[in-house]
Formats: sequence, structure tokens, C-alpha cells
Amino acid sequence: MLIKALRNGLGYIIVFISWLTKPKQVKRSEAEQTAVQAKAKSLSLYQLTACPFCVKTRRAIHRLNVDLELRDIKHDQNRTTLETEGGRVKVPCLRIEEGDSVKWLYESNDIINYLDKQLAA
Repeated sequence: MLIKALRNGLGYIIVFISWLTKPKQVKRSEAEQTAVQAKAKSLSLYQLTACPFCVKTRRAIHRLNVDLELRDIKHDQNRTTLETEGGRVKVPCLRIEEGDSVKWLYESNDIINYLDKQLAA
């Protein structure tokens, strides 16, 4: 119990430091921003607020200046969806809708690389 409290406390310290040191956002023309947002509509990030790897991924999303749907797995429905459809309860996890199929991408570095390729200016 003490370790869980310590881990959560450190997580929220990381969140606060991340907020203080947010990266600069990519600047795009209005048309480019609209196109990027359209691509992002098929993406959602399963995450936990105080998870350091989720913080890293959210910082990349902020830097790319894109709005993604964030789904916190503290909510039972999101956790169940991640487990049943994604195959395991591990965050961060990017849900990618491509036509009729859905892909699940785990690992923060893989998610960030994917987002950089798909959404970078």
C-alpha cells in the first residue's frame, strides 16, 4: 500500500513537472491543421494520468498540436475494452481505426514514432 501511494505521488509530481515544461506546439496553416485533425479522429489513447510513459506520449501529442481522444483506464468500461479488444491491460495504448479494422499499438516510443509519421507537418 505504501509503495502504491509513493508511486502515485511520484506520478503526479511527474505530471506537474510535465505541465510546467510543456513542449512548443507545431504551427500549421488552418488547412493543414484541419487535415491533421481529420486524421486524428480515428485515433484514441488508452492511458493513466500519472503513468510516466503516458505523460511522455501526451507530451508528444501536445507537441504535434492535435486533439486525440484520451481514455483513462481507471474507468471500468475503458479498461474492459482495452483488455477484450486490445488483448491486454497495458498503457499507453493507441487504438487506430483503419477502415473496418482496428489496430492496437503499445509502447510509448512506438506510439510517438507512429504519430510523428502520420501527423507531423
